[in-house]
Amino acid sequence: MNPDIVKKVIEAALLASGKPLNIDKLMHLFAAGDFQPEKNDIRKALAEIGEDCHDRGIELKEIASGFRLQVREDMAPWVSRLWEEKPQRYTRALLETLALIAYRQPATRGEIENVRGVAVSSNIIKTLTEREWIKVVGHRDVPGKPSMYGTTKQFLDYFNLKSLDELPSLAELRDFETINAELDLQLPGLEMPEQESPDKSESNEGNEIADNSSESESSSVNVDEVSAEKVD
Repeated sequence: MNPDIVKKVIEAALLASGKPLNIDKLMHLFAAGDFQPEKNDIRKALAEIGEDCHDRGIELKEIASGFRLQVREDMAPWVSRLWEEKPQRYTRALLETLALIAYRQPATRGEIENVRGVAVSSNIIKTLTEREWIKVVGHRDVPGKPSMYGTTKQFLDYFNLKSLDELPSLAELRDFETINAELDLQLPGLEMPEQESPDKSESNEGNEIADNSSESESSSVNVDEVSAEKVD
């Protein structure tokens, strides 16, 4: 099989799949008995596709689950107009909780509350779990056996990351507003977060994903307390 055909097959599959494809899945596209490319052939084809996209509105991105073709982030202001509905937005409390889990996982709810200084709403844990951004990875060996939470591949995929090593280091972050800005990424071209009004409550209804607890917006995180250790 001509290498150009391999490249075309992979490009077509990435466009048609609607989800990331890893190298093993791409290998399965070629039936037994036909020309069976090696993994190096697949990688070479992916590299060429990435080069072809260099000056285009789309890009080939490698994330935790594999490779995907996606709209470039700087194209999002225009492409987002294809969708009339307003995107979901995330409260400061939810983003703080998610960031703490990402940076010091595995973390229990009590450990998150100790850092934030306020109770973690059950709705926040429920929302993060339902979006498959976090999962229970074990139980702390202390009285009560509290659940320990860690991030998932879906978390990495959503935030356009290949691994947790690509998270910004805490030494680069001056305050938690910077963490929010770094973590509040959207899939390019799919969602455009709106700026939240300063007087808007975290518990407002509508298009915002909000917890209904009585947590104050003034809650803050001391990033010095957050461990920089990351796990794959």
